[in-house]
Amino acid sequence: MRAHPMAGDTLLAALLALVDLVIYAGGLDNDMPTPAWYIAFPIDLAVVAPLAFRRKRPLLAAYLVYVFAYLHGALELGVSSVAALAVSLYSVLVYVGRKQGLLYAGALVVISTVSAIAKPDPAWAPQVAFSVFMIAFCWILGEFMYARRAYQRELEARLHLLETERDQAARIAVAEERGRIARELHDVVAHSVSVMVVQADGAALALSANPELAGRALKTISETGRSALGELRRLLDVLRGDRGDGEPRVPQPDATALGDLAERMRGAGVPVDLELGTDLKGLPAGVSLGVYRIVQESLTNTLKHAGTGARAHVRVQRVGDAVEVLVRDDGAGRRLEQVGSKAPRLSVAGGNGLIGMRERANVYGGTLEVGPATGGGWQVHAVIPARLNS
Repeated sequence: MRAHPMAGDTLLAALLALVDLVIYAGGLDNDMPTPAWYIAFPIDLAVVAPLAFRRKRPLLAAYLVYVFAYLHGALELGVSSVAALAVSLYSVLVYVGRKQGLLYAGALVVISTVSAIAKPDPAWAPQVAFSVFMIAFCWILGEFMYARRAYQRELEARLHLLETERDQAARIAVAEERGRIARELHDVVAHSVSVMVVQADGAALALSANPELAGRALKTISETGRSALGELRRLLDVLRGDRGDGEPRVPQPDATALGDLAERMRGAGVPVDLELGTDLKGLPAGVSLGVYRIVQESLTNTLKHAGTGARAHVRVQRVGDAVEVLVRDDGAGRRLEQVGSKAPRLSVAGGNGLIGMRERANVYGGTLEVGPATGGGWQVHAVIPARLNS
């Protein structure tokens, strides 16, 4: 019925017409004065047919029912005219509004009065009482449904607004993280270019006196240039016009600074077990910075949400052409929010923790998995390609 409302309304009209046909047939059997069938049938169908489109065109359907209901009642063909008028009043109130509903209710009072005057009946009082009751009942029911539909519309509008604000906040957070990453990569590229300039100057001075030293300098320039080009491509991918005015430029940390980070976290009250590979110094500068930031954000979340007495274990190692990062704690803090059917989010300050880590992994074509750890606790697992010229 909800999926195909017109089909349901057509069925309602057909049932009302069938009731009148039964009443008409009973009048023939009892020798009651009834009009000819070629007059009764068309009027009987005409008074209920507009109900089929009462939802799409409620006013048109209501006044068509109103016109044919007067003829139907005058010929005493049955009860479908009364029922059709009641349904029409209800439909006008629900699908149009109170103002049109009040006008239609007044029209029903008019038709009832005219009918009573045209055909005087000693039992006019019960008929008037029934008409008033019918109009009042339909009005109350229509008001209730109208208020309910208005409340549903308001609720849906608010939910849509909240979803829009949530999505907009997520997009702003992503843009801010990408802008911050872009500024950091800018510093990495600037450092690489500075190294190239220094090595080029040294090679020029040592070219005639020490060709071997000049060759090593040129090799360093080549390797640094390839790395800078890779970082520059990533910088252009993530840059979104954020100039970062007023933000100071400071030396960026890398994977070799994870020991200092672990010491600071221990001083803050979180015991950290640090397991580092022996070949992390050869990581590209951008990858090394991304690894540091992912570990930093993960340990910050442990400090904020894991609870008192939680320990953290950090493992960073090279695996082929990639670097693997695993940060795991044994805390019991609640940090997962499930919003609808979308991906889980970390409940960190500002709501940007998981966004930032994911963006850093995505910049280099890596993967990030965040969730409860086996046996309890929480873990962050990232795998980032670390080829020099990727």
